Amino acid sequence: MTNQNDPIVSTLRVRIGQEEAHYGGNLVEGARVLKLFGDIVTEVAIITDGDEGLFVGYDKVEFLAPVYAGDFLEVTGTVTRIGNTSRTVRLEARKVIAARYDESPSGADVLDEPVVVVRAVGTTVIPTAHSRGPHGRNAATRTNETVNA
Repeated sequence: MTNQNDPIVSTLRVRIGQEEAHYGGNLVEGARVLKLFGDIVTEVAIITDGDEGLFVGYDKVEFLAPVYAGDFLEVTGTVTRIGNTSRTVRLEARKVIAARYDESPSGADVLDEPVVVVRAVGTTVIPTAHSRGPHGRNAATRTNETVNA
């Protein structure tokens, strides 16, 4: 069980498959990382409210380094703000293993230091009628609240 004051964090690690190469040189489109961010934000909503919520948008997205087929990414989301129905999440994707097709067809290196490839801030909204978590309709302060971001 986590302490109520501990940050709410979601992390996943994935290998980017060859089928996801979209551009020449096995380059993967940035939208693939945004899809992973969506998965993180969905898990955060489930953790906080027992509902997948609705991802309403990004405040900021920075594409900082390329992602290639064969890379392994570690994607993390940390809740930075909990509003009445909204949750703001700081998102970061780091490359932890880099494909090395230049060395061999199946070459890869574990990176000494992860490389941040994408950063973003996103917001999800959990409709009050759907919230089952400590910040939702079961919370003592909830009344006839409307959905506000």
